[in-house]
Amino acid sequence: MMALASAAPLLSSPTQAAPRRTIKAVAAKPGKATKAIKVAPSPAVMAALRAEAGGALKRFYAERGYAPLWLRGDAVGPAASDFVGFLRTAKLDGLRPSSYDIDKLREAIGAARGGDPLALAKAELLLSDTFAKFVRDQRRAGGKVAMIWAAKSLKPQRMKVEAILRAAALSGPFPAYVADMAWMSPHYVRLRGLLARAEKAGGSEEALGRLRLNLDRARLLPGPWTMHIVVDASAARLWYYQGGKQLGTMRVVVGAQETQTPMMAGLLQWATLNPYWNIPDYLAQGNIAPKILSGRSPESMRIEALSDWSANPAVLDPATIDWAAVAAGKQEVRLRERPGPANSMGRIKFLFANDEGIYLHDTPNRALLVKDDRHLSNGCIRLEDAPVLARWLMRQSLATAAKSKGAEHVVNLPVPVPVYLTYLTARETKAGLAFGKDVYGRDK
Repeated sequence: MMALASAAPLLSSPTQAAPRRTIKAVAAKPGKATKAIKVAPSPAVMAALRAEAGGALKRFYAERGYAPLWLRGDAVGPAASDFVGFLRTAKLDGLRPSSYDIDKLREAIGAARGGDPLALAKAELLLSDTFAKFVRDQRRAGGKVAMIWAAKSLKPQRMKVEAILRAAALSGPFPAYVADMAWMSPHYVRLRGLLARAEKAGGSEEALGRLRLNLDRARLLPGPWTMHIVVDASAARLWYYQGGKQLGTMRVVVGAQETQTPMMAGLLQWATLNPYWNIPDYLAQGNIAPKILSGRSPESMRIEALSDWSANPAVLDPATIDWAAVAAGKQEVRLRERPGPANSMGRIKFLFANDEGIYLHDTPNRALLVKDDRHLSNGCIRLEDAPVLARWLMRQSLATAAKSKGAEHVVNLPVPVPVYLTYLTARETKAGLAFGKDVYGRDK
């Protein structure tokens, strides 16, 4: 049964907060027989691989001393059947199963069952070659998604065969890597499984098309073996990943309909401790200046006026400013809120170079984070638990990093960390496929 109701854009339950990998092909069931399989390849198989491999495959296998990837001893391992299952359902990825000659692959796997070293080597090489092609196609297939690449290095490039296979070989146990489709984002895996079930349930073309659009957005996200952050502006939630695992998730406040959080990818490179808040011109005009004209003093709001936007501006006497002209939009003045517990940025903000003025930051306004609809900011991302994210990003506690209490200072992150701002409206409910409210109208 297909449900098209607008589900609340909140991922609060454990099963929703942690995207589940639900599209495994034929799952390998460990048992006595599995334990009895000899794992080490025979010298004859390795010699056959050396003789048969060519081009990019030869370079990859030479790096690893011609140790097989798909074989377990003198047999094809369980990862092969999982992979063939993905090829059969490649239509879910916007691909044609016929592009991968599944029959030829199954024949090669069948021929290897007798244990012949040459047959095993040929099956191994054909599996790796087809796997590299599928991964490369899967990551670039689909429609065009409007993504701002604030860090050009994050924009997907055509992947080399050696790089695909090397990542697979180094990312934990290979059978689990294949079964979990761990070269793709957990969000992609969740949506792919949801698409499979929605098609089987007879979903409408409108709903399926919208779900495929979500899948194309998730396609741009890296797998969990890449250290990175994902912010879903639809659900107003953040996840972070490292070492093949989701390490944490938290609620966030994101842009309102009028001031949307963009779809963007960048590199977090530094954090500002005890930050000032530089007040946008439109807020200076529409909010701060009218308050001052009604009798509030800048001092009571912990706001100071500055001469310009340089690194070392002069502090101006508020009495010298024509606040009526500022409120009318006839004069601009730089305003900033001083650091402190009540500062709108909280205790820390995390920055990445971008032309949109977007960053992640702490917030003293905790009431906003318990709301179901958290589309309330001017576009930046307010964090539910900035200290936890700070410890992960900076490898030290927020209290230790903020050693100069009250003074704004910058801390460089030990390593740049990719952050992806995306927009995933598709949800799975007990009734089937549903969509959160399309706050930004991007599904139309």
